[in-house]
Amino acid sequence: MPRTALRICPLCEATCGLTLTIEGTRVTAARGDRDDVFSKGFICPKGASFGALDADPDRLRTPLVRENGKLREASWEEAFDAVARGLRPVVERYGADALGVVLGNPNVHTMAGALYPTVLLGAVRTRCLFTASTVDQMPKHVSSGLLFGDANAIPVPDLDHTDHLLLIGANPLESNGSLCTAPDFPGKLKALKARGGRLTVIDPRRTRTARLADRHLAIRPGADALLLAAMTTVLFEEGLVDLGDLAPHVDGLPELREVLADFTPEAVAGACDVDPDTIRTLARELAAAPTAAVYARIGSCTVPHGTLASWLVDVLNTLTGNLDRPGGALFPQAATDRTPRPAGPGRGFSLGRWHSRVRRLPEAKGELPLSALAEEIDTATPEGEPLRALLVIAANPVLSAPDGDRLDKALGSLDFMVSVDPYLGETSRHAHVVLPPPPPAQSPHHDFAFNTLAVRNQVRYTRPAVPLEPGGMAETEILARLILAASGMHGSDPGAVDTMVIDQTLGKAVQEPHSPVHGRDPRELAARLTGADGPERRLDLMLRLGPYGDGFGARPDGLTLARLLDHPHGIDLGPLRPRLPQPLKTPSGKVELLPAPLAADLPRLRAALRERPTGLVLVGRRHLRSNNSWLHNVPALTGGTNRCTLHLHPEDAGRLGVRDGEPVRIKGAGGEVTAPAEVTDAVRPGVVSLPHGWGHDRPGTRLAHASREPGVNVNQLLDGTLLDPLSGNAVLNGIPVRVGPGSVPAALAPEN
Repeated sequence: MPRTALRICPLCEATCGLTLTIEGTRVTAARGDRDDVFSKGFICPKGASFGALDADPDRLRTPLVRENGKLREASWEEAFDAVARGLRPVVERYGADALGVVLGNPNVHTMAGALYPTVLLGAVRTRCLFTASTVDQMPKHVSSGLLFGDANAIPVPDLDHTDHLLLIGANPLESNGSLCTAPDFPGKLKALKARGGRLTVIDPRRTRTARLADRHLAIRPGADALLLAAMTTVLFEEGLVDLGDLAPHVDGLPELREVLADFTPEAVAGACDVDPDTIRTLARELAAAPTAAVYARIGSCTVPHGTLASWLVDVLNTLTGNLDRPGGALFPQAATDRTPRPAGPGRGFSLGRWHSRVRRLPEAKGELPLSALAEEIDTATPEGEPLRALLVIAANPVLSAPDGDRLDKALGSLDFMVSVDPYLGETSRHAHVVLPPPPPAQSPHHDFAFNTLAVRNQVRYTRPAVPLEPGGMAETEILARLILAASGMHGSDPGAVDTMVIDQTLGKAVQEPHSPVHGRDPRELAARLTGADGPERRLDLMLRLGPYGDGFGARPDGLTLARLLDHPHGIDLGPLRPRLPQPLKTPSGKVELLPAPLAADLPRLRAALRERPTGLVLVGRRHLRSNNSWLHNVPALTGGTNRCTLHLHPEDAGRLGVRDGEPVRIKGAGGEVTAPAEVTDAVRPGVVSLPHGWGHDRPGTRLAHASREPGVNVNQLLDGTLLDPLSGNAVLNGIPVRVGPGSVPAALAPEN
């Protein structure tokens, strides 16, 4: 007889609750969990396809080990023996920095990816960390670090209560939200309008979200920071700055006004392609609204001034008094956050503590730019050894990083590579060992990262819906064993990794005066932890020490794992609440409106006032049924509108001789690709759009469905040289391209 089980969806940032129908050990259907305290039954096509993804016949079921140049199936023991033999000699001969670690964004969608990579980095001690953050949201981390002293203190819009929402470079009707965890984002926007609120969308494309807006401005790609700076100037010029309750917690207001004074609406209008009166209206409406929030996402991050744009978003929220205010932008409080420390000055946030070897690119948040990965492997310099070994965990940089062709070749030159991946894909096909995690139905789930970005405080946990299949290994154990093999402790009990983390965490907690367990015996506390395994005991520990926890008995009604398990649909912890100054960790203990690194980058923004694109520029786009390169092997999630086509405006198509549906060649600094043309007025003239995550046409992969309609890799149009200098984030949007009919070589196509 079929049975049902609950599962939190791991396929996007909305984290919706699912009710799975299971026959035997197979998931046969998925629907929204109506009793989920957060998502309340909402589901999107990705969640509805959970069973198809879970049962994908192309998923790897056993490890693969390279032997005589070919990958073969192997036992787990053989695989980890090979890892230990391959990694340790590289580190011992060339040093820790000859080993690189690459983390993809699926890591933040799993418990294992949240709990173990930091332990791995501490064990191997490499400074060569590359993640998906530097092709996505690193500008927001850097701006938050500089403004608030904590790179992970990211305020989110209070969607359920705001009166005015300004969205920049965000398309939540397709993405389901990003750096803003909100099940049924579309419903929340419709509710905003139904209660008389106003929605403004700034985007060069008329997206589904833009079509819902009261006002849509088709800004010139890459000009977001200029527009926001001009809006800030209007607030100062017209006396509209009103910090309200924020005033005691803000520093740098006069200096900010001075450095932005020349970014007037008239000065930026030409570069933004937005008229001055409209810019003034945007600023006035923001200031006049009873409550308001500015929210920007990937379109404003993956541009040359991404960090400045991210900074100015929170500057506007602050100057209008909407930062840390209900209906504005607030700091969520996750159940597994560290014990809140007393408010006061902190250590702040630093950039450039070390640099990449080849281009001397600065570190940000402990990471080097993913755009630099290929050169760090294939380029020799006197400054040190190139990368000779790589640990790639849930990442596909051949498709997600600029110039995948170069990286593809570089990966083939490594001495040793390990990939933790359920598929043999464009990146993992180069590995010497592939370690496949089990399907998501066989894994537990708690959203450590996304609950720190949620629009309502809540906590949920689901245990595996079905048991591990014979021969499978839990992802948590895979990563624990990988830590042991990489750090010279191969063969030790993988449970020792969790025990070590628990002992270290409790050892620090009992010494902290503000901790609820200050002065207690850490061994006694460890003995009180519950859970079926090490990961659950670590979750119990974090819940108990967290802001809602029981403090190991100090607060009897507080959270524990046992209490959470008694609430299978989750526990609602209430709406977002003002928290300042507690989250601030700047040296001043205040919101520092004009940090020195941002002020030093403003001359570069001033230079952009004079820039005008002379030809076509490229922007990306999202599909509701995609998540980067993950889901193209699931038939139910491809086809229809989810296709790899080039959007271009009818005026541009006519001028270039491009017809709808016919092949079109696109050429950029990193190469050229050919894709079907889709002529549409959803993009403004002068802008073309190609989705990311495609390009499943490389030999040696096992992605049967994806390879039938592989699409093209948009990142091959990039050569990796364009970066936001503060964050190291790749510039993926607003890049110049040449376009022509597929039958005309792009190099010979007319100038556009």
